[in-house]
Amino acid sequence: MHREAMEDLRRWADSPRRKPLVVTGARQVGKTWLVLEFGREHYDAVAHVTFLDNEVMKGVFAGSLEPNRLLAAISAYTGTDASSGKVLVFLDEIQECPRAIASLKQLCEDRPDVPVIAAGSLLGVAMNRSATSRNAQERVSWPVGKVDYLDMHPMTFREFVSAVGQPRLAQLLRADSLELACAMGEKYDDLLRLYLYTGGMPEAVQAYLDTNLLAESRKVQLRLLRDYEFDFSKHVAVPVESERIREVWRSVPTQVSRESGINKFVYSKIKAGGRGREYRDAVSWLVDAGLVTRVSRVSRPGIPLLSHADERSFKLFLLDVGLLGAAYGLDQDIVLHGDALYAQGKGAYAEQYVCQQLVASSACVPYYWSADGRTEKGEVDFLYECRGKVVPLEVKSDDNVRSRSLAKFAKQYGIERCQRLSRRGYKDEGWLVNLPLFAANVLPALL
Repeated sequence: MHREAMEDLRRWADSPRRKPLVVTGARQVGKTWLVLEFGREHYDAVAHVTFLDNEVMKGVFAGSLEPNRLLAAISAYTGTDASSGKVLVFLDEIQECPRAIASLKQLCEDRPDVPVIAAGSLLGVAMNRSATSRNAQERVSWPVGKVDYLDMHPMTFREFVSAVGQPRLAQLLRADSLELACAMGEKYDDLLRLYLYTGGMPEAVQAYLDTNLLAESRKVQLRLLRDYEFDFSKHVAVPVESERIREVWRSVPTQVSRESGINKFVYSKIKAGGRGREYRDAVSWLVDAGLVTRVSRVSRPGIPLLSHADERSFKLFLLDVGLLGAAYGLDQDIVLHGDALYAQGKGAYAEQYVCQQLVASSACVPYYWSADGRTEKGEVDFLYECRGKVVPLEVKSDDNVRSRSLAKFAKQYGIERCQRLSRRGYKDEGWLVNLPLFAANVLPALL
C-alpha cells in the first residue's frame, strides 16, 4: 500500500543534516507499518523496540542515556548491530517511556551517524501530562532543536486511488495535470464515493481491498471507534475526565452533521447545560491525541491568520471521513445512490472530507470565517495561508454553487483570488477558481 510519506522518509534519510525523526499521528494511521517498510527497503535491518508494556527496555533507559550504552542494549535486545549506521533504530510507542524521548538529544549530538526514528500516538497528551505531573519519572525532557518531525494522517484520496489499483489516475491528481484529470471526472467521482465511505484508515481500506465488501470496512471502523474510547480511560487518571472526553468524542459527529445553523462546536450540545469550563480540557485532549481537528474562527482574513483567531468559536472534525460515516451509521447503499452521499448533514460531510485533505495533503492549518450574526450573516467554510496570502475556500456539495457569501467576503476584504470545491469541473473565473471535489488534494498547490 503506497503512502506518500515514504518520500518524506527518503529525503530525511538522505539529508546531510539528519536528526532523529519523530513520527506523530493518531493510533492506527499507519506509523509503525510505514517505518518498518521503509527500514526493510533501505537498511540492512530494523532494530525495533516498542515501549508498550516493555519493562525490560524501559529499565534500560532508566539508567544512563549515554548513546553507546543504549545502542549496545538495543543491539542485544533486537539481535542487530544498532550502532553500525546500516541498521535503522526504531523506538516505537515512545510516549510510554519519557527517558527514551530525552535520549534523542544525546543520540543526535553524539551518534548522528545512526539513523533513529521514534514514533508515538499520544505524544501531545504525554507532554501535557508531563507538565502537570509530580512524578519525576513521568516528566518529559523534550529534545528541543535535536529532532526532525513527520506528521502521519489517514490515507488521502490520492493514496486511496492508488491503493485500489489505479496508480495512473492517482498520478493525475496534481496541479499540473488537473485539466486531464477533469476529463475523467466520472471515474474519480465513483472512486470518491467509495472513499467517502471507507475513509482513509489503512486497515479499513485493506479490509475493503481484500474482500470487495464495504461491510468489512465498516466493521473495522466501528472497532476503531470503540478502541479509541477504551484509550480514554487508559491515558486519563481521573474517571470524570475520561467520561468528559468520551462525551465530547460522541458529540462531534452529531455536531458536524447538524441540519441548521453554522456548525461551530457548541458545548451545550454535548449535554444539556454543558459549559466550556467542563469540556475545554476534553477538547484539548482529543486534539492532542490527533483524533479531532480543531478549525478556529477568524474575525478577519489577516496574516497571520492565527493572530485573528477567536479561540472561543471553532469547529471540530474527526480525523477520518470514514469514521464519521460509521459514527452516525451511514448506510452503504447511499454510496450507490450518486448525489445523496454529498448532501449528508447539509454538506458538512463533504466539509469533513475537504478538511481531512487540507491537513494531510497540504500540511496547512485551516480556519473558517463567519459574520457576527447580529449585524450581518455569512460564512466562509475554510481559509488557509499560502505564499503570504489568505485563500478563502468554499465547499459546495449540491447543484447550487452560487457563492454570495464568498463574493461579499472577497469584496469586503479585498481578496483577489478565492477557491471553490464542488461537483462541477475546473473553471477559472478570475476572482474564483472552481475545482471538482475529487481534486481537493491539489490545494494549495494550484495557486
